[in-house]
Parts: sequence; structure tokens; C-alpha cells
Amino acid sequence: MLDPAAPSRHLLVRAARGEAVERPPVWAMRQAGRWDPEFNKVRAGLSFYEFSEDVDKSARASLCPKRFGVDAIILFYDITTLPLAMGLPFELKKDVGPTPDRAIRTTADLARLNPDPAPESYGHIRALLKRVKDELRGELPVIVFAGAPFTVATYCIGTGKDMASTRRFAAEQPAVWAGLLDILTHATSGFLNTLIADGADVYQLFDSWAGMLTDDEYDTWAQPQHTAILRAAPDVPRILFVKECPYLDRMATTGAEVVSLGTCHDLATARAKYPHLVFQGNVSEDVMRKGTPEQVTAAVRACLKAGGGRNHIVNLNHGVGKETPVANFEAYVRAVKEGA
Repeated sequence: MLDPAAPSRHLLVRAARGEAVERPPVWAMRQAGRWDPEFNKVRAGLSFYEFSEDVDKSARASLCPKRFGVDAIILFYDITTLPLAMGLPFELKKDVGPTPDRAIRTTADLARLNPDPAPESYGHIRALLKRVKDELRGELPVIVFAGAPFTVATYCIGTGKDMASTRRFAAEQPAVWAGLLDILTHATSGFLNTLIADGADVYQLFDSWAGMLTDDEYDTWAQPQHTAILRAAPDVPRILFVKECPYLDRMATTGAEVVSLGTCHDLATARAKYPHLVFQGNVSEDVMRKGTPEQVTAAVRACLKAGGGRNHIVNLNHGVGKETPVANFEAYVRAVKEGA
């Protein structure tokens, strides 16, 4: 295991620990993605899983954003990597998203999932981490990630962001639903600890759909699972992302050093209320995708002002959209470095 108290020369790691830094670091969720022509050249028509399981190509894709001056590299893979390793194959369908080969519907389906997948079952991710770290030679930190149990579970049962269908399944199959969340919580902790032991510098726990839950649902299907995973995998800085989550009070008590904010939050207010936390965000992805470079620059400057120069990592409210102009991403990174 890495020593969480060991000094780091990486700007993002120091910022995530709450240390004083010379400027806020900057990266972006989905910074390696289809918006970038260089990324598309590397992918060259491969299906998603063919691409992500090709260590050479996924390493090159992960490193594409380095040329823009980002302060961290996040590995390129998908949150369904883990359930796939647990025994549930997925296909990424256009305009639909990850779709299970056979959705979890019964206790028998649940029993087929391995709660302790061998590290070799996601060996391509471990090899990807090693390849990217070797390429970077310590220049930048490497971020790994996992999907939080609620969001991953929705994909495992075949509902995704269709909240009505997820709620219906949970009501009709409560034991299967609860068991699935428990198994995913356990497996996610093991997955992250393996990648930490392999040299990951930071991890982010993604819960894309939990922000749409009611408060009671969140307290049953999201909050306990976040807390358990973050407690079980504590040896590097931990970022919690819940897309446009209305429950900042809950996020603040999970143990994450860094909480990622959406545009539904006011960054300055959050910093004042929770001075012990580091906040990530919260430049609008919509501005990045639809605005001009000048509008992106203005949005970044407003974000930097609200962030106050400490306990802040600049990011978006969620991932970079595929229609984002390259000039806007360049303006985004440049504005952080010039505005600091």
C-alpha cells in the first residue's frame, strides 16, 4: 500500500490533500473522449470494449489530454469493467449505453456474480495503469475510478438512468436489489485497493444517477455504499462525484477528501460551509460545449474566484461532451493557468 502521508510533488495530489498550492490544478472528466480528434484517430473504428481492452491504444488515448497541459491523467476505461470482471458481459450500444448480456433479475442471476473477482480478471486495467505510469515517468499523477454501486447496479439490471424502471425493480425484487448493491460495494472496494497497490495516485467514485434519488432512497441506495467504499479504500486522496447531487450535506460526511460539485451548487457557499473539504468543479459542461472560448474563459475565471485559490480542483460539472470544440478545451486549461 502507498503511504498516504508521503510527500507528493504532484500539484493535484497536494491540492486534494488540502495543502497550500501555487494554483488550483485542472483536469476534466471525460478529458480523453470523442471530442478530441487525436483520441478518435487512436480509436480508429474499434468498438468500445475492443478499444478499452487494447492496452496500447487505451494508454495512448488516456495520454491524449496531456498535450493540453492538464494536471492529471485519468485512465480510459468504463465503470462496467468491474461487473464484467465479476461475470456479467456488457455491450455498449449507441444512444443506449452499457447493456448487459443478461440483466440481473433473480437470485440465481445474482449468484452468478463473483463478489471477489481475481485481479487478473481486470488485468488490462492494471496493465493500462502500469503503461501510463511508465510513459509519464512521474510527470503527472494518474487517476483511476470506479462506478458507485447504485449507478452500476442500474446498468446490471438493464435500467440505466430510467429511474421509474429502477424503482419498480427495487420494489418487485427487494432482496435481489439489496444483494446486488452489497456485492458491488464489496467488489468495488477490492478493485480500488488493487489499483491503489498498483500505483494509482488518486481515485474518483462516480455515481452518475444517484442525484435523481429521493432523500430516503439516497440514504439507502447511495450514501451507505459511498461511505463503505471510501472507508475500505483510504490510502490515496478520494474524490466523490454524484452528478448534480442535491445532497451535499450527505456527500460531505462520506470521508472523501474531495467532493465534486455540479452547477446546482454554489462553490463559494460550499467552501464557507465545509472549510475542511476540497471541492472539485464546477465549470459548466454546457458552456464548454456550446460557448465560445471567451465564454469558457469567463466561466473559468468565475469558478477560480469562487474557489478562492485553495482547497479547489478545477473541473466541470460532469464529463466533456462529444461536441465540445478543441479550442474551448484549450481555453479552459489556459484560463486556469493564466488566472491563478
